[in-house]
Amino acid sequence: MRKKENIFLRKDGRFEARYAKGRNENGKLIYGFCYGRTYEEARNKLLLARKALETSTGCTDHRSQTFSYYSKNWLSTNSLRLKASTRAKYQADIENHINPFFGEQRPDEITSEKIDNFTHILLYEKQLSAKTVRNILALFHSIYMYIGKRGAQTLPNPEIIYPKEPKKIVRVLDRNEEKLLTLYLAREMDLCKFGVYIALRTGLRIGEVCALRWKDISMNAHTISIRHTVQRIKNPDQQDKFKTKVVIGSPKSYSSCRTIPLMPDIAVLCNRFFPDNPESFVLTGTNQCMEPRKLQRRLKTYTEDCSIQEIHFHTLRHTFATRCIEVGFDVKTLSEILGHSNTSITLNQYVHPNLDQKRENMNRLKTMIYF
Repeated sequence: MRKKENIFLRKDGRFEARYAKGRNENGKLIYGFCYGRTYEEARNKLLLARKALETSTGCTDHRSQTFSYYSKNWLSTNSLRLKASTRAKYQADIENHINPFFGEQRPDEITSEKIDNFTHILLYEKQLSAKTVRNILALFHSIYMYIGKRGAQTLPNPEIIYPKEPKKIVRVLDRNEEKLLTLYLAREMDLCKFGVYIALRTGLRIGEVCALRWKDISMNAHTISIRHTVQRIKNPDQQDKFKTKVVIGSPKSYSSCRTIPLMPDIAVLCNRFFPDNPESFVLTGTNQCMEPRKLQRRLKTYTEDCSIQEIHFHTLRHTFATRCIEVGFDVKTLSEILGHSNTSITLNQYVHPNLDQKRENMNRLKTMIYF
Protein backbone atom coordinates (compact mmCIF):
# COMPACT_ATOMS: atom_id res chain seq x y z
CA MET A 1 0.00 0.00 0.00
CA ARG A 2 1.55 3.26 -1.13
CA LYS A 3 0.84 6.60 0.47
CA LYS A 4 1.86 10.17 -0.33
CA GLU A 5 5.46 11.37 -0.11
CA ASN A 6 7.00 7.93 -0.76
CA ILE A 7 5.55 6.36 2.38
CA PHE A 8 4.73 2.65 2.20
CA LEU A 9 2.94 0.20 4.44
CA ARG A 10 5.34 -2.70 4.98
CA LYS A 11 4.37 -6.33 5.37
CA ASP A 12 5.39 -6.19 9.04
CA GLY A 13 2.72 -3.51 9.65
CA ARG A 14 5.14 -0.59 9.96
CA PHE A 15 5.23 2.44 7.65
CA GLU A 16 8.43 3.13 5.75
CA ALA A 17 9.25 6.65 4.50
CA ARG A 18 11.89 7.14 1.84
CA TYR A 19 13.71 10.38 0.99
CA ALA A 20 16.53 11.41 -1.32
CA LYS A 21 19.77 12.13 0.58
CA GLY A 22 21.85 12.96 -2.45
CA ARG A 23 23.55 11.26 -5.38
CA ASN A 24 26.63 9.09 -5.76
CA GLU A 25 29.47 9.76 -8.17
CA ASN A 26 27.50 8.17 -10.98
CA GLY A 27 24.53 10.45 -10.40
CA LYS A 28 22.35 7.73 -8.91
CA LEU A 29 20.04 8.74 -6.09
CA ILE A 30 20.96 7.76 -2.53
CA TYR A 31 17.96 7.22 -0.26
CA GLY A 32 17.43 7.48 3.48
CA PHE A 33 14.67 5.66 5.35
CA CYS A 34 12.41 6.41 8.32
CA TYR A 35 10.00 4.05 10.06
CA GLY A 36 6.91 4.48 12.18
CA ARG A 37 4.03 2.49 13.62
CA THR A 38 1.58 4.89 11.94
CA TYR A 39 1.60 6.88 8.73
CA GLU A 40 1.80 10.13 10.66
CA GLU A 41 4.74 8.98 12.75
CA ALA A 42 6.68 7.98 9.65
CA ARG A 43 5.77 11.24 7.92
CA ASN A 44 6.89 13.36 10.89
CA LYS A 45 10.21 11.52 11.00
CA LEU A 46 10.56 12.06 7.27
CA LEU A 47 10.07 15.82 7.63
CA LEU A 48 12.61 15.97 10.46
CA ALA A 49 15.13 13.95 8.45
CA ARG A 50 14.81 16.26 5.46
CA LYS A 51 15.22 19.33 7.66
CA ALA A 52 18.25 17.79 9.40
CA LEU A 53 19.78 17.01 6.02
CA GLU A 54 19.52 20.62 4.92
CA THR A 55 20.86 21.87 8.25
CA SER A 56 23.84 19.52 8.24
CA THR A 57 24.96 20.69 4.82
CA GLY A 58 24.56 24.33 5.76
CA CYS A 59 22.42 24.87 2.69
CA THR A 60 20.40 22.90 0.24
CA ASP A 61 22.42 21.13 -2.43
CA HIS A 62 20.34 22.34 -5.37
CA ARG A 63 22.22 20.20 -7.86
CA SER A 64 20.98 17.03 -6.19
CA GLN A 65 17.39 18.15 -5.67
CA THR A 66 14.58 16.51 -7.57
CA PHE A 67 11.75 18.15 -9.46
CA SER A 68 9.32 17.48 -6.60
CA TYR A 69 11.50 19.63 -4.31
CA TYR A 70 11.22 22.58 -6.66
CA SER A 71 7.53 22.08 -7.36
CA LYS A 72 6.84 22.30 -3.63
CA ASN A 73 8.94 25.47 -3.36
CA TRP A 74 7.24 26.98 -6.40
CA LEU A 75 3.80 26.40 -4.87
CA SER A 76 4.90 27.85 -1.54
CA THR A 77 6.50 30.89 -3.17
CA ASN A 78 3.42 31.69 -5.25
CA SER A 79 0.74 30.78 -2.70
CA LEU A 80 0.19 34.38 -1.55
CA ARG A 81 -0.62 35.67 -5.03
CA LEU A 82 -2.93 32.78 -5.91
CA LYS A 83 -6.61 32.48 -5.09
CA ALA A 84 -7.39 29.58 -2.78
CA SER A 85 -9.21 27.73 -5.57
CA THR A 86 -6.31 28.22 -8.00
CA ARG A 87 -3.76 27.05 -5.46
CA ALA A 88 -5.83 23.95 -4.73
CA LYS A 89 -6.04 23.15 -8.45
CA TYR A 90 -2.30 23.60 -8.97
CA GLN A 91 -1.54 21.45 -5.93
CA ALA A 92 -3.81 18.70 -7.22
CA ASP A 93 -2.21 18.77 -10.69
CA ILE A 94 1.27 18.64 -9.16
CA GLU A 95 0.44 15.76 -6.80
CA ASN A 96 -1.69 13.73 -9.20
CA HIS A 97 0.12 14.20 -12.50
CA ILE A 98 3.41 16.10 -12.55
CA ASN A 99 5.26 14.68 -9.55
CA PRO A 100 4.33 11.03 -10.15
CA PHE A 101 6.12 11.32 -13.52
CA PHE A 102 8.89 13.92 -12.97
CA GLY A 103 9.10 14.06 -9.18
CA GLU A 104 12.13 11.79 -8.69
CA GLN A 105 14.09 13.26 -11.60
CA ARG A 106 16.58 16.12 -11.49
CA PRO A 107 15.43 19.05 -13.64
CA ASP A 108 18.50 18.76 -15.86
CA GLU A 109 17.51 15.16 -16.66
CA ILE A 110 14.20 16.21 -18.22
CA THR A 111 14.21 16.02 -22.01
CA SER A 112 11.78 16.78 -24.83
CA GLU A 113 11.22 13.04 -25.27
CA LYS A 114 10.23 12.64 -21.62
CA ILE A 115 7.79 15.55 -21.89
CA ASP A 116 6.29 13.99 -25.03
CA ASN A 117 5.89 10.71 -23.15
CA PHE A 118 4.27 12.55 -20.24
CA THR A 119 1.83 14.24 -22.64
CA HIS A 120 0.99 10.89 -24.23
CA ILE A 121 0.22 9.35 -20.83
CA LEU A 122 -2.06 12.25 -19.89
CA LEU A 123 -3.95 12.09 -23.17
CA TYR A 124 -4.23 8.39 -23.86
CA GLU A 125 -3.71 6.52 -20.58
CA LYS A 126 -5.34 8.95 -18.19
CA GLN A 127 -7.65 10.13 -20.98
CA LEU A 128 -7.64 13.75 -19.95
CA SER A 129 -9.03 16.39 -22.28
CA ALA A 130 -6.66 18.40 -24.48
CA LYS A 131 -7.54 21.54 -22.53
CA THR A 132 -6.69 19.90 -19.20
CA VAL A 133 -3.40 18.57 -20.59
CA ARG A 134 -2.49 22.02 -21.90
CA ASN A 135 -3.10 23.47 -18.45
CA ILE A 136 -0.93 20.81 -16.79
CA LEU A 137 1.88 21.37 -19.28
CA ALA A 138 1.69 25.13 -18.72
CA LEU A 139 1.98 24.55 -14.97
CA PHE A 140 4.97 22.23 -15.51
CA HIS A 141 6.60 24.89 -17.69
CA SER A 142 6.09 27.57 -15.01
CA ILE A 143 7.84 25.40 -12.43
CA TYR A 144 10.64 24.56 -14.86
CA MET A 145 11.18 28.26 -15.64
CA TYR A 146 11.16 29.01 -11.91
CA ILE A 147 14.06 26.57 -11.44
CA GLY A 148 16.03 28.26 -14.20
CA LYS A 149 15.41 31.76 -12.89
CA ARG A 150 16.65 30.76 -9.46
CA GLY A 151 19.96 29.91 -11.05
CA ALA A 152 20.09 26.64 -9.16
CA GLN A 153 21.01 24.68 -12.25
CA THR A 154 21.97 25.24 -15.85
CA LEU A 155 19.02 23.70 -17.60
CA PRO A 156 18.46 22.59 -21.18
CA ASN A 157 15.55 24.06 -23.12
CA PRO A 158 13.28 21.09 -23.86
CA GLU A 159 10.47 21.59 -26.34
CA ILE A 160 6.92 21.36 -25.05
CA ILE A 161 4.32 20.47 -27.67
CA TYR A 162 0.85 21.44 -26.50
CA PRO A 163 -1.99 19.29 -27.85
CA LYS A 164 -4.53 21.07 -30.01
CA GLU A 165 -7.98 21.54 -28.55
CA PRO A 166 -10.76 20.33 -30.83
CA LYS A 167 -13.48 22.88 -31.34
CA LYS A 168 -16.42 22.02 -29.14
CA ILE A 169 -20.03 22.22 -30.19
CA VAL A 170 -21.49 24.39 -27.46
CA ARG A 171 -25.01 23.61 -26.30
CA VAL A 172 -27.40 26.56 -26.44
CA LEU A 173 -31.10 26.42 -25.64
CA ASP A 174 -33.22 27.04 -28.71
CA ARG A 175 -36.12 29.44 -28.39
CA ASN A 176 -38.67 26.71 -27.72
CA GLU A 177 -36.53 25.11 -25.00
CA GLU A 178 -35.93 28.50 -23.42
CA LYS A 179 -39.67 29.19 -23.40
CA LEU A 180 -40.43 25.80 -21.81
CA LEU A 181 -37.84 26.35 -19.08
CA THR A 182 -39.01 29.91 -18.43
CA LEU A 183 -42.64 28.83 -18.03
CA TYR A 184 -41.55 25.98 -15.74
CA LEU A 185 -39.54 28.32 -13.51
CA ALA A 186 -42.46 30.77 -13.33
CA ARG A 187 -44.81 28.11 -11.98
CA GLU A 188 -44.63 28.07 -8.18
CA MET A 189 -41.37 30.01 -8.32
CA ASP A 190 -39.20 29.71 -5.22
CA LEU A 191 -35.79 31.18 -4.40
CA CYS A 192 -33.87 28.43 -6.18
CA LYS A 193 -35.93 28.75 -9.38
CA PHE A 194 -35.52 32.50 -9.08
CA GLY A 195 -31.74 32.08 -8.99
CA VAL A 196 -31.80 29.92 -12.12
CA TYR A 197 -33.96 32.52 -13.87
CA ILE A 198 -31.52 35.28 -12.90
CA ALA A 199 -28.70 33.25 -14.49
CA LEU A 200 -30.72 32.76 -17.67
CA ARG A 201 -31.36 36.51 -17.94
CA THR A 202 -27.95 37.86 -16.83
CA GLY A 203 -25.39 35.17 -17.78
CA LEU A 204 -24.08 34.78 -14.22
CA ARG A 205 -21.77 31.85 -13.53
CA ILE A 206 -23.01 29.19 -11.12
CA GLY A 207 -20.62 30.23 -8.34
CA GLU A 208 -21.67 33.86 -8.74
CA VAL A 209 -25.35 32.95 -8.35
CA CYS A 210 -24.60 30.91 -5.23
CA ALA A 211 -22.64 33.82 -3.70
CA LEU A 212 -25.30 36.42 -4.46
CA ARG A 213 -26.69 38.17 -1.39
CA TRP A 214 -29.70 40.44 -1.32
CA LYS A 215 -27.48 43.37 -0.41
CA ASP A 216 -25.85 42.95 -3.84
CA ILE A 217 -29.17 43.81 -5.51
CA SER A 218 -30.07 47.49 -5.62
CA MET A 219 -33.83 47.91 -5.45
CA ASN A 220 -33.54 51.59 -6.36
CA ALA A 221 -31.06 51.39 -9.24
CA HIS A 222 -32.34 47.96 -10.39
CA THR A 223 -28.86 46.48 -10.67
CA ILE A 224 -26.96 43.39 -9.49
CA SER A 225 -23.36 43.79 -8.32
CA ILE A 226 -21.11 40.75 -8.68
CA ARG A 227 -18.36 40.75 -6.06
CA HIS A 228 -18.01 37.12 -4.90
CA THR A 229 -18.18 33.53 -6.05
CA VAL A 230 -18.66 30.18 -4.29
CA GLN A 231 -16.44 27.16 -4.98
CA ARG A 232 -15.73 23.78 -3.45
CA ILE A 233 -11.97 23.23 -3.17
CA LYS A 234 -9.53 20.91 -1.47
CA ASN A 235 -9.14 21.78 2.20
CA PRO A 236 -5.46 22.66 2.76
CA ASP A 237 -5.86 21.97 6.48
CA GLN A 238 -6.79 18.34 5.84
CA GLN A 239 -4.17 15.68 5.07
CA ASP A 240 -6.76 13.52 3.38
CA LYS A 241 -6.80 14.70 -0.24
CA PHE A 242 -10.49 13.85 -0.56
CA LYS A 243 -11.50 16.38 2.09
CA THR A 244 -12.93 19.53 0.55
CA LYS A 245 -14.62 22.69 1.70
CA VAL A 246 -16.88 25.39 0.30
CA VAL A 247 -15.26 28.84 0.13
CA ILE A 248 -16.59 32.26 -0.79
CA GLY A 249 -13.95 34.29 -2.58
CA SER A 250 -13.42 36.91 -5.24
CA PRO A 251 -14.73 36.24 -8.76
CA LYS A 252 -12.74 34.57 -11.52
CA SER A 253 -10.87 37.75 -12.51
CA TYR A 254 -10.83 41.51 -11.94
CA SER A 255 -13.18 41.96 -14.91
CA SER A 256 -15.64 39.55 -13.30
CA CYS A 257 -16.42 42.18 -10.65
CA ARG A 258 -19.19 44.03 -12.42
CA THR A 259 -22.62 45.66 -12.16
CA ILE A 260 -25.46 44.40 -14.35
CA PRO A 261 -28.75 46.28 -14.99
CA LEU A 262 -31.84 44.21 -14.28
CA MET A 263 -34.61 43.45 -16.73
CA PRO A 264 -37.99 44.80 -15.53
CA ASP A 265 -39.47 41.36 -14.76
CA ILE A 266 -36.50 40.43 -12.56
CA ALA A 267 -36.81 43.74 -10.71
CA VAL A 268 -40.45 42.87 -9.96
CA LEU A 269 -39.44 39.42 -8.70
CA CYS A 270 -36.75 40.98 -6.50
CA ASN A 271 -39.42 43.10 -4.82
CA ARG A 272 -41.49 39.96 -4.32
CA PHE A 273 -38.75 37.89 -2.68
CA PHE A 274 -36.75 40.61 -0.91
CA PRO A 275 -36.30 39.52 2.76
CA ASP A 276 -35.90 41.47 5.98
CA ASN A 277 -32.23 40.56 6.18
CA PRO A 278 -30.20 41.91 3.21
CA GLU A 279 -27.19 39.86 4.37
CA SER A 280 -28.98 36.61 3.51
CA PHE A 281 -28.15 34.69 0.34
CA VAL A 282 -30.61 34.91 -2.53
CA LEU A 283 -30.84 31.14 -3.13
CA THR A 284 -31.45 30.15 0.50
CA GLY A 285 -32.87 33.20 2.25
CA THR A 286 -30.47 32.47 5.11
CA ASN A 287 -26.88 33.28 6.09
CA GLN A 288 -25.80 29.90 4.67
CA CYS A 289 -25.03 29.79 0.95
CA MET A 290 -26.03 26.99 -1.41
CA GLU A 291 -23.08 25.14 -2.88
CA PRO A 292 -22.80 24.96 -6.69
CA ARG A 293 -23.23 21.21 -7.12
CA LYS A 294 -26.57 21.33 -5.29
CA LEU A 295 -27.78 24.08 -7.61
CA GLN A 296 -26.57 22.04 -10.59
CA ARG A 297 -28.67 19.10 -9.37
CA ARG A 298 -31.70 21.38 -9.03
CA LEU A 299 -31.25 22.59 -12.60
CA LYS A 300 -31.00 18.99 -13.81
CA THR A 301 -34.34 18.24 -12.16
CA TYR A 302 -35.94 21.28 -13.76
CA THR A 303 -34.68 20.48 -17.27
CA GLU A 304 -35.63 16.81 -17.01
CA ASP A 305 -39.14 17.85 -16.04
CA CYS A 306 -39.17 19.97 -19.22
CA SER A 307 -37.73 17.09 -21.30
CA ILE A 308 -34.67 19.21 -22.14
CA GLN A 309 -31.56 17.09 -22.53
CA GLU A 310 -27.79 17.62 -22.15
CA ILE A 311 -27.94 20.79 -20.08
CA HIS A 312 -25.53 22.08 -17.46
CA PHE A 313 -25.52 25.43 -15.72
CA HIS A 314 -23.05 27.06 -18.11
CA THR A 315 -25.57 26.41 -20.91
CA LEU A 316 -27.66 29.23 -19.43
CA ARG A 317 -24.69 31.59 -19.80
CA HIS A 318 -24.14 30.58 -23.44
CA THR A 319 -27.85 30.97 -24.12
CA PHE A 320 -27.94 34.46 -22.60
CA ALA A 321 -24.96 35.60 -24.67
CA THR A 322 -26.45 34.21 -27.88
CA ARG A 323 -29.80 35.93 -27.29
CA CYS A 324 -28.03 39.23 -26.62
CA ILE A 325 -26.26 39.06 -29.98
CA GLU A 326 -29.51 38.11 -31.70
CA VAL A 327 -31.26 41.26 -30.44
CA GLY A 328 -28.35 43.50 -31.41
CA PHE A 329 -26.11 43.93 -28.34
CA ASP A 330 -22.74 45.43 -29.19
CA VAL A 331 -19.95 43.03 -28.26
CA LYS A 332 -18.23 45.44 -25.85
CA THR A 333 -21.37 45.83 -23.72
CA LEU A 334 -22.00 42.10 -23.70
CA SER A 335 -18.37 41.42 -22.79
CA GLU A 336 -18.62 43.65 -19.72
CA ILE A 337 -21.94 42.12 -18.65
CA LEU A 338 -20.42 38.65 -18.87
CA GLY A 339 -17.32 39.79 -16.98
CA HIS A 340 -14.76 39.08 -19.69
CA SER A 341 -11.38 40.80 -19.83
CA ASN A 342 -11.64 41.36 -23.60
CA THR A 343 -14.18 41.03 -26.39
CA SER A 344 -12.35 38.21 -28.17
CA ILE A 345 -13.29 35.82 -25.34
CA THR A 346 -16.93 36.80 -25.81
CA LEU A 347 -16.82 36.33 -29.58
CA ASN A 348 -14.87 33.06 -29.56
CA GLN A 349 -16.57 31.27 -26.68
CA TYR A 350 -20.05 32.70 -26.11
CA VAL A 351 -21.47 33.96 -29.38
CA HIS A 352 -23.11 31.16 -31.36
CA PRO A 353 -25.05 32.27 -34.47
CA ASN A 354 -27.83 29.82 -35.29
CA LEU A 355 -29.00 28.72 -38.72
CA ASP A 356 -31.74 31.36 -38.86
CA GLN A 357 -29.19 34.12 -38.25
CA LYS A 358 -26.91 32.72 -40.93
CA ARG A 359 -29.83 32.51 -43.39
CA GLU A 360 -30.89 36.07 -42.63
CA ASN A 361 -27.39 37.37 -43.26
CA MET A 362 -27.14 35.41 -46.51
CA ASN A 363 -30.43 36.96 -47.61
CA ARG A 364 -29.00 40.41 -46.87
CA LEU A 365 -26.08 39.58 -49.12
CA LYS A 366 -28.52 38.67 -51.88
CA THR A 367 -29.77 42.27 -52.05
CA MET A 368 -26.25 43.37 -53.04
CA ILE A 369 -26.01 40.98 -56.01
CA TYR A 370 -27.14 42.45 -59.33
CA PHE A 371 -27.01 39.49 -61.69
